[in-house]
Amino acid sequence: MATIAEHFHVHGALGIGHSSGGHTTVQAGALRPETYRAMLLIDPTIYPPDIYGTPAPDASFTLRRRNVWASPHEMYERFKDRAPFSNWSPEILRDYCDYGVLPVDGHYELACPPAVEASIYENSKEPPANIYDMIASIEVPVVVMRAGRVRVPGKFDLAASPTAPELASHFANGGEIVLPDATHYIAMEHPDLVIEEIGRLSLTETRPSW
Repeated sequence: MATIAEHFHVHGALGIGHSSGGHTTVQAGALRPETYRAMLLIDPTIYPPDIYGTPAPDASFTLRRRNVWASPHEMYERFKDRAPFSNWSPEILRDYCDYGVLPVDGHYELACPPAVEASIYENSKEPPANIYDMIASIEVPVVVMRAGRVRVPGKFDLAASPTAPELASHFANGGEIVLPDATHYIAMEHPDLVIEEIGRLSLTETRPSW
C-alpha cells in the first residue's frame, strides 16, 4: 500500500481500514508517514502482543467455502437470510456480492479464493505480523473503532473482535470508540456510525478531543 501511495503521490489522506485493512493501513502509515493525516481503524486485526508466535487458528472451514456461483444475484439470495450476512445493510451485502466475485468462463468465482483466505488466517499470528514497532512510530491522530463482542479463548469466532483492547493506547495520538453490541462486521452492520466518524476525522487537522 505504501508503494501504491508513493506511485500516486498520495499525501495527507484519511486512512480507513477494516479488519486486515486496518493492519495494512498502519503499516503504510509507518512506512510512508506523509500518506495520512489521520486514520480510522475499524476493528483491525492487530492482536495483543503476546498472541504473536502462538499456534495459528484452525481456518480449515475457509477451504470449504463455496467458490463458484452462477451470478452475484445467486450469491446475494443465498446469503441474505444467513448469519452474519443477515445483519448487514442490504446495500452493503449487494456490493459484497457484486464486487466480491469475478467472471470466469461463464460463471463467477470469489475474488479472494478460499485457499488465499485460509493462508491469511494461518499466518495471522506469525511473529512478522506483529507491527507494534510500527505503531510506536505513528504520530497522526488514530481512532480505533472496536466491537464489544470479545473472543473466547479456544473458540474461533469471526464475529468477535480480534483487536487488542489496549490498542489505542499504543498510538502516540490514539483514541477509541467501543461499540458494545457490535460484532467484527462494524462497517457492514453500522455504516452510519462509520460515515459519521469519517466525517469528523476529515475535519481534523490536529489532535482530536476524545
